Amino acid sequence: MATFDFYFTRLMYESGDWDVDQRMPSNVLNSLVEYTTLRVDPAERVIALSDPKMLEAPFCYLAGHKLVQFTPAERKNFERYVKGGGFVFVDDCNHDIDGLFAKSFEAEMSRIFGMHAMRKIPNNHRLYSSFFHFDGPPNTAVELNGWGDDLVHEYLRGIEVGKRIGVLYSNKDYGCEWDYDFRNKRWLAVDNTRFAVNIIQYALGA
Repeated sequence: MATFDFYFTRLMYESGDWDVDQRMPSNVLNSLVEYTTLRVDPAERVIALSDPKMLEAPFCYLAGHKLVQFTPAERKNFERYVKGGGFVFVDDCNHDIDGLFAKSFEAEMSRIFGMHAMRKIPNNHRLYSSFFHFDGPPNTAVELNGWGDDLVHEYLRGIEVGKRIGVLYSNKDYGCEWDYDFRNKRWLAVDNTRFAVNIIQYALGA
C-alpha cells in the first residue's frame, strides 16, 4: 500500500455548494510534486464533514458560494478537528454583494470558537514564508467584495489554536484562481499555485 506524506481532503457539507472549482485540487497537488519532496497522493479525497474519518486528514479544504449552516455532527467534527491540531483552509467564493457565504460561515465560527476568535493575520506571519516568500496574501485576477462589506482586503483572517492557525479564511477566491486548465499552465507568467504550496507546508508544520 502506498504511503503518502500528504493528501488533499475536500469537506462536503450538507448546506450550500461545497463542490466548487473542481480542477483546483489536481493543480495544487501537481505543484506540490513539482516544488517539494513530499510524497503526494494524486487523487483528491472528498469526505463528509460529519464523517469521523475527516479527523485523520492532514489538511482540509472547505469552500462555496452559498449558505453555510452546519449540522450538529458537522459542527462537532469541525471543532474537534481544529482544536485537535487540524488545519482547514476556507475559501469564500461568493461573488455576490450580499456576502452570504461569509456571513453564515462567520456565524458558525462564532458559535464554535467565540465571537472574537476570527482575527486578521498579519502580513509578516510565518504563513507567508513557509516555502516561497510573499509580502502578504497574493491578489487574484478578480478580487471579491470582501467579507460582505464591498471592500477588497489586503489580509486574510484566521483562528489560532495554540499559537498556530487552525482555520485559514480567505475572501479572495483562490480556488477559482487555481482552477485553470493545467495544460495551459506553461503560459502563466507566475505560477499562481505557489501560495497554495505555502498554505499546505504551513499546515504540515513548516
